Amino acid sequence: MTDKNSKRHTDPELAKARRQQILTAAADCFRRKGYHGAGMAEISKTAGMSAGHIYNYFASKEAIIEAIIQHDMEEMFSKFQQFEDHPGDLLTVMLDGADEGVDRHMDAEQGALELEMLAEAARNQKVAFLLQESDTQARARMRRLLTGERSLVKDVTDKELDARINVMFAMVGGLLLRRFLYPELQKDTVLLALRPALKTLLSPF
Repeated sequence: MTDKNSKRHTDPELAKARRQQILTAAADCFRRKGYHGAGMAEISKTAGMSAGHIYNYFASKEAIIEAIIQHDMEEMFSKFQQFEDHPGDLLTVMLDGADEGVDRHMDAEQGALELEMLAEAARNQKVAFLLQESDTQARARMRRLLTGERSLVKDVTDKELDARINVMFAMVGGLLLRRFLYPELQKDTVLLALRPALKTLLSPF
């Protein structure tokens, strides 16, 4: 008789699908009930599988959050890679990419999940570390992009480059708070001011 765990490990596509099923369900539960309000029973009900089955893939809720953060980071790095691979002018490519960035950071569901993770980070040092590590890697990837030959700011000092990266991240990342506090805020209004601000930060002063 074949052990079901062994069978699971021999079918990586099925395992990947199950993990994603759990992550989607957990994200929905965290948005609706908060991290502490969403227990494994709630997540398993939403995912349509037993709690024991979930533990085959994730040891704890913290492990689920870690996987959600990792998934978000992979999406972000994929966007950075698109910037690097695009043959056009880097400034133009990044300004064009602002549209997608604003969409993501003004998405109500994604914003609710990010706010919940930030709230948990204030109470949970491990979650705080995971989010800080993700930010550290994102800043390092942006630094690599802006010190490349196609960058107009490749020759600025390290201190100034760090300042520019942090301001850019603050502007874009802060959109989820603006959308929460001001639900009527529209993407075209944001881009009206964001694109010129990014152009300034991505150009020599």
